[in-house]
Amino acid sequence: MKEIIEKLKKNNKTIAIMESCTGGYIVNEITNIPGSSYVLKYSAVTYSNEYKIKMGVDKNIIDKYSVYSQEVADEMSYKISCFSNSDYGVGVTGKLLRSDQNNNYGENDIVFISLYEKEKNNFTRLKLKISYETREKNKELVYNNVVKLLDEVLSIK
Repeated sequence: MKEIIEKLKKNNKTIAIMESCTGGYIVNEITNIPGSSYVLKYSAVTYSNEYKIKMGVDKNIIDKYSVYSQEVADEMSYKISCFSNSDYGVGVTGKLLRSDQNNNYGENDIVFISLYEKEKNNFTRLKLKISYETREKNKELVYNNVVKLLDEVLSIK
């Protein structure tokens, strides 16, 4: 992530994060890096639907696709970018092996990641299969994939 922070600083770009299932893990890792305050404009842990909606995520999209969907991850990345006037927005939602809840709201081991780039009005998406037995390891896996996604998008510049 240090390289990502440096690329953002060099290009005078900013980022904002809206996380759900990772519960702040991503922004915690970002803020562990000196100089991240130059590029990180805002973060929100919107663990509940209520706060996703308060941050601008369309309730109808949650109702139509479920909160565990790529469509909601896209809304999260877009809305956090708009809210904070950031160049990039990251949205993360999904389930970290919630085998205790067998329901009709999607698979229990999928996380959706969305990276919104304001300048190009473009989304880069990732559907990630979660495989570790602990939530901590799964959060780390999601974080590592967010870093890879950011690196890919910023390397195109």
